[in-house]
Amino acid sequence: MDREEVTEFLGQVPLLQCLPGSSIRRIAEAVQVKHYESGDYIAREGEPVDGLCIILDGQAEVSAPANTEEENRPDYVLNKYDYFGYGTNSSVHQVNVTAVTKLTCFVLPSQYGHLLQTKTIWNAEETPENHSLLEQILHLEKLEVDIFRGLTLPEAPQFRQVFGGQLIGQALAAASKTVDCLKLVHSLHAIFLIAGDNNMPIIYQVNRERDGTSFATRKVEAKQKGLVIFTLIVSFQKEELGFEHQAAIMPAVPPPEQLLNMEEIRERRLTDPRFPMQYRNLAAKKKFVPWPIEMRFCQDSGSQHKPSLYYWFRARGKLSDDPALHRCVVAYASDLLYSGVSLNPHRERGLKTYSLSLDHSMWFHKPVKADDWLLYVIDSPSAHGGRGFVTGRMFNRQGELVVSLTQEALIRRAKTPGQTPRPKL
Repeated sequence: MDREEVTEFLGQVPLLQCLPGSSIRRIAEAVQVKHYESGDYIAREGEPVDGLCIILDGQAEVSAPANTEEENRPDYVLNKYDYFGYGTNSSVHQVNVTAVTKLTCFVLPSQYGHLLQTKTIWNAEETPENHSLLEQILHLEKLEVDIFRGLTLPEAPQFRQVFGGQLIGQALAAASKTVDCLKLVHSLHAIFLIAGDNNMPIIYQVNRERDGTSFATRKVEAKQKGLVIFTLIVSFQKEELGFEHQAAIMPAVPPPEQLLNMEEIRERRLTDPRFPMQYRNLAAKKKFVPWPIEMRFCQDSGSQHKPSLYYWFRARGKLSDDPALHRCVVAYASDLLYSGVSLNPHRERGLKTYSLSLDHSMWFHKPVKADDWLLYVIDSPSAHGGRGFVTGRMFNRQGELVVSLTQEALIRRAKTPGQTPRPKL
């Protein structure tokens, strides 16, 4: 097996899938191949543990110590991708492991055990505090195989409920940590079921729907209080060469360096005499929390009634160099100001609205760097029956179409005081 084949194999081992891709590649360089004949001992009770052993081919049997009572002997068989010699509190083996058939194993010697202990799911050496707030938001705690816990951080912007982009990004992060690091998301389809509570952790349960040579499919359920609040179907693909064309053309817009960011726009509005003094005073008193995404708008306020919006965006701060992380960041950012574009033609003085994302789909066409500027082109071709529909395209600075998107959202006039409460949907 060459190095890439070893990396791909190790990426199928559930124990390793939560590691940063860089760690798996380093483990692929450090593992040794060992061969055993049927009946050979791979590990003997009482002998030193010399490292993590992962079955590549064949079967092995684990048997309890000889002095264990017969009814308590947990004999079982190990198959491909199974492992032993990790997580033990003892420096010696507590059981016997013998080859049932001809057996081939990868062994990671004990001196490389530190590669299994990483600071985060995205970075082996550095803690989340050294990186972008977005990377901290997208860091999940692994509770057990295929189950993760995510949080709404207090320093992140707060909405009435858990931000839809957070659910998409964190669920995609959970799914990404159950496939090998050579497979990256190429499409996702999300459905929002119940508004999430910002003050509660979110549990992400990943279901392994399919694992193929080129593609893998995962279904993720996000839960709070025992209820499923969000579901995500994700398809991953190993990179391959194929036919290419691009008919979409990036709109002619100013480069981001020539545009104002949100902080500068806010500062100008606070001092602009064209805005009423009451508005400026209220805006100045309101606590302003910068979004973890830097945005620069290509259109002026005169175009706010058009069913479209163009803006450049990128992650604030430093991101780890993990392609899966960058796609999760783009997924997070994709829900910012997205469905609101369907309300633009209907905006009027004094109008108060209520919106709620219903479903959201994304297709990743090419590699993407979330800490480089991306142009987000949003259009709303239709609104009807209390639902607004929006489409999106993301281009890099070279004019390449890197992501396509669609979303439908509930859009309604906000209830006035005294109206009879009705179900949310």
